[in-house]
Amino acid sequence: MRIGIFDPYLDTLGGGERYMLAIASCLSKHHEAYVFWDDPLILNKASDRFSLDLSNVHLSENIFSTKHFFFKRLLTSYRFDCIFFLSDGSIPFVFSKNIFIHFQFPVEWVNNRMLLNKIKLARVKQILCNSEFTKRYIDKKFGVKSVVIYPPSNIGISNQKSKITDKKNVILTVGRFGKLAEGRNFKKQDVLIETFKKMVDKGLSNWKLVIVISYREQDISDIGYLKNMIGDYPIETYENLRSDILDQKYKEAKIYWHAVGFEEDLHKHPELAEHFGMATVEAMARGAVPVVFDAGGQKEIVENNINGLLWDTIDELIEKTYDLTRNTKLWKTMSDKAIKRAHAFGGNDRFCKQINAFIL
Repeated sequence: MRIGIFDPYLDTLGGGERYMLAIASCLSKHHEAYVFWDDPLILNKASDRFSLDLSNVHLSENIFSTKHFFFKRLLTSYRFDCIFFLSDGSIPFVFSKNIFIHFQFPVEWVNNRMLLNKIKLARVKQILCNSEFTKRYIDKKFGVKSVVIYPPSNIGISNQKSKITDKKNVILTVGRFGKLAEGRNFKKQDVLIETFKKMVDKGLSNWKLVIVISYREQDISDIGYLKNMIGDYPIETYENLRSDILDQKYKEAKIYWHAVGFEEDLHKHPELAEHFGMATVEAMARGAVPVVFDAGGQKEIVENNINGLLWDTIDELIEKTYDLTRNTKLWKTMSDKAIKRAHAFGGNDRFCKQINAFIL
């Protein structure tokens, strides 16, 4: 079969992009897989970033770009047996025989009553979501029954067991830099920097915060701002790491922090919560105990007080982190359970099997 994959955010190379390119990688083993994009280097960049095998994946001109005429999109799409489309809230109008739409987040701003949207949606074979959290909003918004396929892991969770012998006194946070329209930092790295500084000022010693961040060139000034916040505190930043180096950071960390959704109105804007949180799963698979904001997809991953800790306020984040730094037995118990919990989400083998089932 001839299969096309489109992601409007592909150049950001974030979690959603790994999801779509993992689809391409899986399907390329037995089908002709094409990614709609105009940058000829994008697959090389993605392969290096995500350690994905994209050697059998091809590029096709981006027919979804505004520079292409609508009728050219229709004509080109007709040549594909399947198209997988990551939606930014829109539903594509294409002539492919099988259309699969993937939602990474709630799209509450979409007008689902528009007749055109209903016509386009009627031609969609299946809607996929990355979490039960996303599914709940998408199903209600469009009146559908979507299917949840959790993202694949960067580190082969289904095939590897973590060793925690190399652990250091490290709190880790991993995320792509993203700036909201109002200027706030989506992944809240700034919030975590200020929280850690507060803990150090109150006496925390022999611990460091490690921030792994990915970003695009246009974000470099904002990354500089984050670095300037650090000062002389024991905080390290690492940027645009390959997955093998990132894996080493996971192996070293004892605690994993996550703050997406903090101080946001998640009732009005549920898309500002973490949509799933594969970085949390990967950290847990390597024995880091998650201390994460109690919202969105994080609640599907972390079972509070069993294999991690959920928090709502900065005071709670500090208190629960202190508990782990001071109580080795508590940390070890939760670390062991975190590893077991992470394996429940599987890895690339599970993901490929689920994706391939749709096109049989």
